[in-house]
Amino acid sequence: MDHEVFNELVKQGPVLLKMNDRDTYEVPSTKFALVSDLHVHVLGAFMVVVIALGTTPCQAEQPPIDFNRDIRSILSNECFQCHGPDENERQAGLRLDTAAGAVAKTDSGSVAIVPGKADESELVARITSDDADTRMPPAESGKKLSPREVQLLTDWVKQDATYAVHWSYAKPVRHELPELMTHQAWPNNGLDHFVLARLLHEGLAPSPEADRHALIRRLSLDLTGLPPTIEEVDVFVNDKDAQAYDNLVDRLLEKKTYGEHWARMWLDLARYADSAGYADDPPRTIWGFRDYVIRSLNANKPFDQFTIEQIAGDLLPSPTDEQLIATAFHRNTLTNNEGGTNDEEFRNVAIVDRVNTTMAVWMGTTIACAQCHNHKYDPISQEEYFQLFTFFNNTEDADRRDESPFVQAWSESQQKQKAELGEKVVALKAKLNATTPELQATQAKWEAEVAKDERQAVTGRFVRVEIIDREEWLSLAEVQVFSGQDNVALKGKATQSSIDYNGPAQLAIDGNTNGDHSKGSVTHTKKDKNPWWLLELPEPIAIDRIVAWNRTDNEVGNRLSGFRVSILDEQQQPIWKQDIAKAPATNQELAIGAVPSDIFTIVKTPANRRDDAQKKTLADYYRSIAPLLKPVREELSKVEKQLAGIKPTTVPVMRQLAEDKRRVTKIQRRGNFLDTTDEVTEGTPVAFHPIPEGAPMNRLTLAKWLVDEDNPLTARVIANRYWESIFGVGIVRTSEEFGAQGDLPLHPELLDWLATELVRVDWDLKAFVKLLVTSAAYRQTSAVTPALIERDPNNRLLARGPRFRLSAEMIRDQALFVGGLLSDKLYGPPAKPPQPNIGLSAAFGSGIDWTTSEGDDRYRRGLYTTWRRSNPYPSMATFDAPNREVCTIRRDRTNTPLQALVTLNDPVYVEAAQSLARHMVKAGESNEVRALHGFRRCLARTPNETELARLTNLYDRAHEHFSAHPDAAKQMATEPLGAAPEGSSLTELAAWTVVGNVLLNLDEMFLKR
Repeated sequence: MDHEVFNELVKQGPVLLKMNDRDTYEVPSTKFALVSDLHVHVLGAFMVVVIALGTTPCQAEQPPIDFNRDIRSILSNECFQCHGPDENERQAGLRLDTAAGAVAKTDSGSVAIVPGKADESELVARITSDDADTRMPPAESGKKLSPREVQLLTDWVKQDATYAVHWSYAKPVRHELPELMTHQAWPNNGLDHFVLARLLHEGLAPSPEADRHALIRRLSLDLTGLPPTIEEVDVFVNDKDAQAYDNLVDRLLEKKTYGEHWARMWLDLARYADSAGYADDPPRTIWGFRDYVIRSLNANKPFDQFTIEQIAGDLLPSPTDEQLIATAFHRNTLTNNEGGTNDEEFRNVAIVDRVNTTMAVWMGTTIACAQCHNHKYDPISQEEYFQLFTFFNNTEDADRRDESPFVQAWSESQQKQKAELGEKVVALKAKLNATTPELQATQAKWEAEVAKDERQAVTGRFVRVEIIDREEWLSLAEVQVFSGQDNVALKGKATQSSIDYNGPAQLAIDGNTNGDHSKGSVTHTKKDKNPWWLLELPEPIAIDRIVAWNRTDNEVGNRLSGFRVSILDEQQQPIWKQDIAKAPATNQELAIGAVPSDIFTIVKTPANRRDDAQKKTLADYYRSIAPLLKPVREELSKVEKQLAGIKPTTVPVMRQLAEDKRRVTKIQRRGNFLDTTDEVTEGTPVAFHPIPEGAPMNRLTLAKWLVDEDNPLTARVIANRYWESIFGVGIVRTSEEFGAQGDLPLHPELLDWLATELVRVDWDLKAFVKLLVTSAAYRQTSAVTPALIERDPNNRLLARGPRFRLSAEMIRDQALFVGGLLSDKLYGPPAKPPQPNIGLSAAFGSGIDWTTSEGDDRYRRGLYTTWRRSNPYPSMATFDAPNREVCTIRRDRTNTPLQALVTLNDPVYVEAAQSLARHMVKAGESNEVRALHGFRRCLARTPNETELARLTNLYDRAHEHFSAHPDAAKQMATEPLGAAPEGSSLTELAAWTVVGNVLLNLDEMFLKR
């Protein structure tokens, strides 16, 4: 077709562009300005059919109506509430979500749809009726069909009312790349073919590639959440290598900051927080899960493995600690510790949340309404909901205050410290066990002295009782220490490793030897590794014998087996000790001599008749008391105490109940856990792909089902979510809803191609991200024109590069980064950065108290900020960060005056501006050089002359003001950052702080562009 003829037709009214047998697009004539620029054969390639729809009547074949594209959303929004899957709410016996239901007789005997015969179809009669009493939807429903919707439904019935499986329930098909008649050199990879074909079809063309300054900033923000340094910008801008861009992508993907940045999205999905929720909202130690996510993303753990570990890591064969910590994904649910609450009620609430979150995160399906009734819009019954519920209903956690079960987690610094101290222990023990001539000589002399006397009192200051080399409780009824006939223990002071079950250490020296714990005279520690009890005497005393009395009730006396009694000097170094293998029935009396009886026996044995075991026992004992080795023993004791003092944190995890303790799951009427009906077992909705026959029905099977190659949803959902993160809006705009209430994909072939590509690369997320950011679509300039704004205001078609507002964490981290303050410390407990002091404190507990972290923790990335559900960090909340009480699929993006107040006045941003000012001052002597340096730190690019002049003029005005107000200058330059570098001018620093504050508040700083 001649393009002049085409344009003449366009003037007459809207046109219909027909790409293929299925997709037809109506384009108003006013929006087809660019069509004249298209080469004629481009239009031919897309089989354009032009129909003038002006005032002149025009006969044309009715375009085929596609059920998923044109009809499903109308039925879902306007009809399914009364005529959908929920049989309990269904009216008139009419079901419109299935073809069989639509053509069946209703309660009145009429048929809603007679395919191909609109005049015989009750549905058409009702939606076109002029009678308000019979017209559908009824007025009282608040719903009303538009004329276009009425026409679509009528035409659909005329075209045989063909139903189709919901698009997202059909397995993705890998489409061939569209053939391009122009711009063949533009695509960088497969996705570009789909993007370009759609652009050309819409009469649009791609934008030019962005300049390198814009590209490196965009790419760095997308992959690491941080802007590039000036040095990184210069290297990339001046890199002449043809692979410079790809090499930059690879470098950024390998940075540790990649995992920190992308973990933010997953923590929103996992509803991760450092508190347990509800009114009390006590602290929860679960940061080990956050670190697991960061490590997994940095290690590029395949997404299917990442999924399986989080849903069912505890059910894997011989799971590692990391795989157990992964299951904390579903321990992020809220727990209610308030007195008087029903634990089972809130355990049930947590299970409901796990079902809803699992289906939302992996399947893009909002399933919550099926908790109370059959889903009104999607083919999911209440029974199927509780079949999913059953998968999660058999774990050990139960809304307990201690949140057990746990697994231990060590921070990075703790692991490093443990390794260093462990090496010291090994070295000191080697030194302690080394044989030297001097040591042999002193041992021989000692043996001779011991052999002279069979009994000698030992003078000591401390007596220690401990369990050796195992985790146990330590309980003692009494410990008697005799010097002659006097029990000197009664004059001492007792301590122990911990206290549990109302058993303080002092009960072992109260003079009461009753071993029944219920009588209140038995000590009790917590179950721990090597628990101990220690008696401190008033002064060093000669000890003749010790009697240890055991606990005698409930048959737990054997806990004392393998215990050790030691006498220690004033430095708490052992001078006598004896190990007792068997727990005493009531008490154990130990006669004190210069050495324990077993050692004395060996000493009395002639040296030439001692076997190897006796020689080793004697040598080991002597080394434990040898004066020559006392410094080594003291150092070893000190290091071992330091090592023992490194305590792990605990992470709540999932653990399956034993088979004989399984809970029975029943359907709950209207979601009430106290009102149940039929029993159900594990299962998945029949609308989705089936679980393999014979597979065990547990969480591990469910996890594998989620990432099964036959699952039509997960790959689409994840591909769409990553697309949304990179390009700003998902191919399916409603990334939280892929069901009937969600939007249709703007480009279904592209979405399917991306989903199949993700599976093809074995769920390699870094490879998938690289695919997106190396595309020509991504690399376009984000500059907008009035024409593009009118045609595609949200940039869904990608005729330009992505441009949208940064997340809360990115805005804060960026300010600290360009100010040179951001800590690169990885992992570990959450931090409490500065926040405005508004003078509030908690009336009960410490719910809103905030003690600002010191050192590096003050400047850690936003990812590590303490996330308290009831009292979120203010500046994050202002920039749309969720409280994470529930799973957040997609954050809001807002631009409010309150946000500007935060970045102008919040102490974090003021401190960042002060630090940025100091960097600008160090950059050079002239104001131009300093302003240029600050601008490039913030925005990567070089300012133009106007921008530079405005900044230097601002500095001059601020400098003049602060010269006249030295106190204000000092405050502006040093509070809260701290004292200025020696020799600095406070007036200069204050003025540059104003400039820095302006730079941090430029609109460009808040955008990825």
